[in-house]
Amino acid sequence: MTTAVMIGATGLVGSKLLEQLLADARFTKVVSFGRRPSGQKHEKLEEHVIDFDRPEAWASLVKGDVAFSALGTTIKQAGSKEVQKKIDLDYQLEFAKAAAKNGVSAYSLCSAASADPRSSRFYSRIKGELDRDVQALGFQRVRIMRPSLLGGDRGDRARTGEKLGSVLLGAFNAIGLAKRYREIPGSVVARAMLNAAMEPTPGVHIFELDEVFSAAGVS
Repeated sequence: MTTAVMIGATGLVGSKLLEQLLADARFTKVVSFGRRPSGQKHEKLEEHVIDFDRPEAWASLVKGDVAFSALGTTIKQAGSKEVQKKIDLDYQLEFAKAAAKNGVSAYSLCSAASADPRSSRFYSRIKGELDRDVQALGFQRVRIMRPSLLGGDRGDRARTGEKLGSVLLGAFNAIGLAKRYREIPGSVVARAMLNAAMEPTPGVHIFELDEVFSAAGVS
């Protein structure tokens, strides 16, 4: 009888993660929190449309056995660094704090390959700060995925820069270069998040790109 709680269910990784959680017989309930509905329907799914700026209204509902965070945005989508920081750091940290306070034992986070709290790059720094702060919340198990360029269908939210990057990385990988940053499908990251969260070894494990593929069972 396992309950999963998650944020980010409308994104590239999160939508795949939600599908996988709903299809997984180990989970009897999946509770999703988001700014808008996921669009998915299932008897196991409970959705809460929330205002992330008002955690006092939803924090008490973040209860379950395993928590997943696949929330994220880009500076282009956010419109400013201030808004991007809210989504990529503040909102996720509030969710993690609520989960820890309510006794959730395991936390699985989709981060980024460049995450580093000491970085001079804004995006890398806030990702690294989130990784660091989640580890300090006292979860029995913390699993942090650090994928590179994400591949998959983004629908009308496709990013021109990422499309170009995917083509270039594919070309470099074909001749054995840039393997460390090769594209990874969102569905593979989702599977790695799920598998790693259910692995019972206590403590923190940070999965770099090759380990994300391995955790998902992909060579």
